[in-house]
Amino acid sequence: MEQAAIPALRAVLQQPRRVILMNKIGITTNVPIEVLLAGGYQPVDLNNIFISDPDPERLIKIAEKDGFPINCCGWIKGIYGVCMEYDIDTVMCVTNGDCSNTVMLMEVLKHRGLKTIPFAYPEQPDINEMQKTLTKLAAELGTTLEAAENIRKQLETCRKLADRLDTLTWKDNKVSGFENHLWLVSASDFNRDYEEYEKQLSAVIENAEKRKSYPENSIRLAYIGVPSVYGKELYRFTENDGARVIYNEVQRQFAMTQPVASLAEQYSIYTYPYSITYRIEDIKRELEKRNIDGIIHYVQAFCYRGIGGIIFKDVFKLPMLTLEGNDNFYLDQHVRTRIEAFIDMLKRNPGR
Repeated sequence: MEQAAIPALRAVLQQPRRVILMNKIGITTNVPIEVLLAGGYQPVDLNNIFISDPDPERLIKIAEKDGFPINCCGWIKGIYGVCMEYDIDTVMCVTNGDCSNTVMLMEVLKHRGLKTIPFAYPEQPDINEMQKTLTKLAAELGTTLEAAENIRKQLETCRKLADRLDTLTWKDNKVSGFENHLWLVSASDFNRDYEEYEKQLSAVIENAEKRKSYPENSIRLAYIGVPSVYGKELYRFTENDGARVIYNEVQRQFAMTQPVASLAEQYSIYTYPYSITYRIEDIKRELEKRNIDGIIHYVQAFCYRGIGGIIFKDVFKLPMLTLEGNDNFYLDQHVRTRIEAFIDMLKRNPGR
């Protein structure tokens, strides 16, 4: 099912779909898409378009040709390249709670003639503050929070399916780490059509439930940090070496699988935009629940969030491998050797 899912993601802007009549809004990260949908807009995750492009390096080069420095985050350059190459004329940029480079990216996009809509998460995950933020956003997009709440209820089935897939990954051992990554990260915009997403994911789950389980003695890995530029190759390489990623931290946060009573609650328990303290609390719960053996911490080059690794190493009492990537879309021999050595060390750990 992995192979069947990738072409659908790559064709996200080319194939006509039921929702194509809606006005597209590119998004730079996870945003309250329920409000966008209620306003008649179609959220398009620019990160997913970038990384699933047949030639993502081409998009990087477009940005560098237009003046983006070499020592700039590959995701930022990729998003810019997508905006220049695809039919995107409006972008919602998260100016607080994501990447600090997004603020200047927004300025460049405005300079290039695109319409930009800033969105800032509150400083703290406070439900009352989030309620005010969502109400303001709804007014800006010509809708109401009540209409967005109705969309939230319509999306509940998709989020429950994502949670079921996650359970099949870590508890039933029937779903690969890459499948888990792909379907959870796609929940940022539900591949532009949540009804089609629900249909396709239901089929994946039905197929997975019939599979033979992965070996019980596989090394159980957690992946924390933003999705990597290595994509499928990282997950396949670890599996070929006797390990499995059974927890994708940020991807699971994107899917928002926890039951909630309101949008304000949903986007307040979403940990990524807030203090690293909230991420740590969430990660600790999942590490224990999933019986994790070791952690892969991915750091995007030139990203301030990488400094958080200092804290992670202190608070997580498990072996941790930190990988850094930028615009290298494959595992070179050096990275492969480091992963192999890490997994070998975990296999020799008598505490497993």
